[in-house]
Amino acid sequence: MADALPVRPVVARIRRLIVLAMFAALGYSAFTVASKGYCPGGVNADGTFIDAAGNVTELSPSCINLTLQPSVFIYIGIFAIVIGALTFVLRRASDVPAALRYLNRGALTVVVLAVASVAISQIWFAMIPITDWNGAGTFFYPFPFGSVDLTITPMQTQ
Repeated sequence: MADALPVRPVVARIRRLIVLAMFAALGYSAFTVASKGYCPGGVNADGTFIDAAGNVTELSPSCINLTLQPSVFIYIGIFAIVIGALTFVLRRASDVPAALRYLNRGALTVVVLAVASVAISQIWFAMIPITDWNGAGTFFYPFPFGSVDLTITPMQTQ
C-alpha cells in the first residue's frame, strides 16, 4: 500500500492534463467563430441593379459571406498531444519527476496550440480582403487553424 503513494502526483497531473485539454478545446471552439459579408453593387433609386462599378445590370449582384469555424485538425492535434504525453510517460519516464515534466510539457503544448490557433485564425480571417472581391476569384484561408465557409448568393431586395 505504501508503494502506491508516489503515483498520486502523476495521476493528479494526468487528470490536470485531460481537464486542461478539455477546456482548451472548449475555449478554441468558443473563440474561433466569426463571420463577415460583402455585396459589391446595389440597387438604383429606380429599382434597377448596379454592379460594383456603378453600371446598370439586369442581374442582381452576387453577395459573399465568409464564416469562420473551428477546424477538426486542432481537435485532433489536442488529442494527439495528450496521447503523446501519456505515451512518453509510459515509455521514457524513469521516475516521478520525469513523468511530471512530460505531463507539464504536454499541458503547455495543448494551451499553446489552442491559443495560437485562435489568434492565427482570427487575425487571418480579419485580414481577408473581402471588399476587394469583384464576384470572381478565391480567398486563402487560415488552414489548418480554422475552417472558413464561403457562401455566394444573389443580392436580395425587399
